[in-house]
Amino acid sequence: GIGGFGGLQELPDMNKPIIGAINGIACGGGLEIMISTDIIIAAEHATFALPEINVGVIADAATIKLRRRIPYHVAVEFLMTGRWMDTKEAKHWGLINEIVQSKDLLNRAREIAHKISKGPNLIYSSIKDVLRETENADEQQAFNILRALETVKKVYRSKDLVEGATSFVKKNKPQWKGK
Repeated sequence: GIGGFGGLQELPDMNKPIIGAINGIACGGGLEIMISTDIIIAAEHATFALPEINVGVIADAATIKLRRRIPYHVAVEFLMTGRWMDTKEAKHWGLINEIVQSKDLLNRAREIAHKISKGPNLIYSSIKDVLRETENADEQQAFNILRALETVKKVYRSKDLVEGATSFVKKNKPQWKGK
């Protein structure tokens, strides 16, 4: 259906930050859902695999997204062998952000979510828009795209921009309004 397997893979306008908390096996479609998130925290015992090659099926979303997450040669080898990866290797290649003890996994994910929730929410949709829209653009083209995006224009016209600058100068904590 819309959004692909798990509902996250093909949502082109998903502008909210998504945190993945991996507590065990992220295999096949589970790994594809994982790499559709923005920030990934994994328990120390988590493992990762794309075994579709072993049954003659393409890991479609992973084939598109994995090379954008980790080095191309690592992604190709991972996709073509179906081998397993542990958290240490996943962290090494940048597939995950952080490794934590399983007892701390959800608390850590919630800490990150809480920090994000206290920030200027207008900016998050702009960040995701810019990342998505400039992914394949050269630098100058990326700046042109950035300046044309409505979510970025909204930030530049916002009261939150004034609040952030004023709070910085006054050394106060900003009070974000989302306007």
